[in-house]
Amino acid sequence: MESTKYDAKSFKGGLHPPDDFKHFTDKKAIEVCPLPEELIIPLSQHIGAPAKCLVKKGDEVKKGQVIAEPAGFVSLPIHASTSGTVKAVEMRLHPYGTDSMCVVIEPDGNDEWVDGLEGIDPEKATIDEIKAKISGAGVCGMGGAAFPTHVKLSPPDDKKIDKFLLNGVECEPFLTADHRLMLEQTDRMMDGIQLVKKVLGVDEACIGIEVNKPDAIDKCTEVGKSQGVKVTPLKLQYPQGCEKRLIDAETGREVPSGGLPMDVGVVVQNVGTVAAVSDAVREGKPFIERVVTISGAIVKEPKNLLVRIGTPMSFLIEQCGGLTEEAVKIIHGGPMMGNALPSLDAPVCRGTSGVLLFGKDMVRETKIGPCIRCGRCVSVCPVRLMPTTIYSAISYNEVEAAEEACANDCVECGCCGFVCPSNIPLVQAIRQAKNAIWAAKS
Repeated sequence: MESTKYDAKSFKGGLHPPDDFKHFTDKKAIEVCPLPEELIIPLSQHIGAPAKCLVKKGDEVKKGQVIAEPAGFVSLPIHASTSGTVKAVEMRLHPYGTDSMCVVIEPDGNDEWVDGLEGIDPEKATIDEIKAKISGAGVCGMGGAAFPTHVKLSPPDDKKIDKFLLNGVECEPFLTADHRLMLEQTDRMMDGIQLVKKVLGVDEACIGIEVNKPDAIDKCTEVGKSQGVKVTPLKLQYPQGCEKRLIDAETGREVPSGGLPMDVGVVVQNVGTVAAVSDAVREGKPFIERVVTISGAIVKEPKNLLVRIGTPMSFLIEQCGGLTEEAVKIIHGGPMMGNALPSLDAPVCRGTSGVLLFGKDMVRETKIGPCIRCGRCVSVCPVRLMPTTIYSAISYNEVEAAEEACANDCVECGCCGFVCPSNIPLVQAIRQAKNAIWAAKS
C-alpha cells in the first residue's frame, strides 16, 4: 500500500504491478539458514572474468579461504563458505540457468575460519587499502547485477563524483531481503556508507526507499541524521530500483545513452553491498553469505534467510517447510527481471536476491499475437525506447537497425512485455538484438 505522508519522487515511465506480494515476508525477521550437506560454489558470480580455480578434488578448505582467484581487474576472488573437503570441481547448474564450473564442498561441521583474516582501522587506512580490502573480500553489487564494488569505487580521474546514492528501493514484487536488512542491520549498513563516502570523497549520501516501506524510511532517517545520510522517499513505480532511474528520480540527472552513472558524477550501491563493505573492512570478512527471500503462495512458510553462498535452493525450500503443491515455475530473483530455472538444484550465488515458486494458479500459458500498435510498451518504457521497433528489426535480422533503435540502452526491466496485450516477447527479442550487436562487433 502506497503511503501518502511522504513527498515522494519518481521518474517518467514504468508501471506498478497491481499486487507486489511483499506481504508474504515483509514482516518476517531474518533467520540464519543452517549449513546444507553440500555447498555448490560457482566460479562465475559477478560481471567480468570468472575466477580461476585454486583447489582440486580432495583438498581440505577452511571458511573464508580463497578457492578461486580473480582473473583481471573486473573480476573477484571466490571464497569457501565453510570448512570441509572439496568433493569435486565440475559443471553444475548455475542460478542463471546455464551449466557453469563450480567447486563442490562437503562441510565438516566445524565451520572453522581460515587464519589471517583481519580488518583494518579505516580512520588510519588509506583509500587504496580500503579498496583492497573490499576487492579481496569479493564484494560485488547485491542488487542483481553483481558488478565488482572496487571497480565502481575507482572512477577515472576525469570523472568527479559528487553524489553517492544508496539503492534501498527493492521494487520487484515478492522480494523483501533489502527491506529487512535496512530495519535489522541499520548500523552495519550505515557504517558501510561511511566507508564508501571516504573512498569517494563525498560528504553526503542519500538512500532511496519506496514508500511501501515506511518503517525503513523512518528508521534510516532517524539513524542517518547525525551521519550525513539522507533518505529520499520514492513513489511505487517499477523499475525504480534501476540505478539510472534512481539517479533520475533523486537528482534529475540523465545518464547519457551508452554512459555510466559516473558520467553524471554519481555512484550507486545497493544497501546490502555497503553492509558487506563494512564486514570486509572492519573484520576482513569475505562475502560468503547474504540475505535471500524465499517466497510464493505455494511455499508453506515464506522467509528471509541469511544463506551461505553455494547453498542449494532445494535446501532453502526445506527450511521453509516445503511446498503445498508442485511448483510449475521456479524464479531466481524477482518475477520481473529474474530468470526461470529448470530445477531447484541450482545454488545461491552472490547475486541471488530471491527464490520464488509458483503453482499452476499463478502461471498461465499465453499465445503470441500480432502487434496492434497500441503504444503501451512505449508509454511504460523507462528509457523511452520503442520496443516494437527493435523487435521488428531483429525479427528480420536487421542488426544495424536494432542498434540504431538503441537496443543496448534497454535495461530489460520487462515493463513492455508486462503490458503488451499481444503477449509479444519483447524483452527476449531485445536481449537477442543485444547479443547480435555484440557478435557483429567482435
